[in-house]
Amino acid sequence: MNNSLSTSPTPAGPAGPAGTAGPAGTASSRVFDHLRKDLVGGCFVAGEKLAINVLKDRYQVGLSPLREALNKLAAYGLLVQENQRGFRVPKLSRDELDDITQVRLEMEGMALERAIANGDSLWEADLLAAAHRLKRVDITLDKGEEWEYLHTQFHRTLVAPCGSVWLLRFIEQLHDQFDRYRRLGPKMPTIRQELDEQHHQLVELALQRDAKTARELMDDHIHKSYEVALKRYQEHV
Repeated sequence: MNNSLSTSPTPAGPAGPAGTAGPAGTASSRVFDHLRKDLVGGCFVAGEKLAINVLKDRYQVGLSPLREALNKLAAYGLLVQENQRGFRVPKLSRDELDDITQVRLEMEGMALERAIANGDSLWEADLLAAAHRLKRVDITLDKGEEWEYLHTQFHRTLVAPCGSVWLLRFIEQLHDQFDRYRRLGPKMPTIRQELDEQHHQLVELALQRDAKTARELMDDHIHKSYEVALKRYQEHV
């Protein structure tokens, strides 16, 4: 931390692969998506320098599209580009996690209030469907990645009609940065069950158009996720 949502354009990152064309662009987009997923999912160690030749073999891609994808990921914030020395995975810090969480609270709360004000019946149907798919995933049966995907889709759907493509882009980027911390450790089914219950409550409040209570619950939801992310970060350092 992609399918598009019918209620709003899918927010690609500011430096995402949208707009590339031709074989090189296709290869670059593919490796961008795969590498982004691996960076968010903790497949690389924070601070690790990436070896170009190893990446070429791992992702079965040529040098040109690989460098294009790496440059985009650096602009997106998931890599650090070092002058003449290649690319490195960003380090982790408590201050950064706190900063990311605070901005998430502000931006997602704003987006949720706008979405509840703007959302139509199609959005309501999409939201119910996204919540249903997420609830059906049994994360105890080695389906953690499926839960992560559907979890992302649910949160996208929840704020999709907020009316600002840029707000959605920033939220998407914040989720990816936040998940670098949250996904440091093993899956936690008990915590996931608590979060899923809050997902259900968020849907009910959104359908009732209770923006004030929904925002308060979203704040609590983010704080709970923050506690998980902080614990995993502290265990990691």
